[in-house]
Amino acid sequence: MSERKAIFITGGGSGIGRAIAQLFGQRGWFVGVGDIDNAGMRETLAEIGDGFTYAHKFDVRDRAAWDTALEAFSKAAGGRIDVVANNAGIPLGGSLSENTVEEIDRCIDINLKGVLYGAQAALPHLQKTAPGSCLLNTASAAGIYGTSGASVYSATKFGVRGVTEALDAEWAEFGIRVRSLCPGFIDTPLLEHTPNAASNEAIRDRVKAAGLEITPVGDVARAAWDAVHGEKLHMLVGQTARRMAFASRWMPGRVRKMARRQARPLGR
Repeated sequence: MSERKAIFITGGGSGIGRAIAQLFGQRGWFVGVGDIDNAGMRETLAEIGDGFTYAHKFDVRDRAAWDTALEAFSKAAGGRIDVVANNAGIPLGGSLSENTVEEIDRCIDINLKGVLYGAQAALPHLQKTAPGSCLLNTASAAGIYGTSGASVYSATKFGVRGVTEALDAEWAEFGIRVRSLCPGFIDTPLLEHTPNAASNEAIRDRVKAAGLEITPVGDVARAAWDAVHGEKLHMLVGQTARRMAFASRWMPGRVRKMARRQARPLGR
């Protein structure tokens, strides 16, 4: 087995996945990225540029493809995987009445089922490098308190937090860490997307209109490093996430009122 630690990151072709890949690569890890975007993965690995990199095109909704991807990466990395970052995800906003069946299914399949499939496929690899190996799941501030105008997305991110907590208990006997990242609105290309097919307004514009801050993507990468090496179960990233976690615990009535006030501008 190689002595160089190895991390495999889904959604590694852009955004948070790219930032995590760059940081771990800079710190001497063998980095693998998985995505459906070949060009994006090439750009990510070119920015790391030390030769200790690997890319694998696959869809996280395909359970068998997960096994193929991780086996191939383990072989490329010298027989080890220390971290699997379940990061691939898509946004979906708008009121539930606006969301199509296809949009709902796609969001759940990628954001939640993809995480479950990834965890299942990662387990035997992480057992080999335990204790100290880690499953890192990208959740969201939308998984702390339900976000109006993003009910399906919030449901998937609540699910990711739940999976993280369940596997933290299940896998403790193996010495595998299970962690989640809970960022607020992060400065990535996803903010340029429209929340759903019925809208023509970018998510970034809606975030600004609601008076919420946009956090640099590098902050998430540093939180990922700390999560992999630390003891905190859920890593809150950005002021929105930290304020939401505090308020939902200590001032739930105020959070409920705030959510109702914001429902119209964020949901329409």
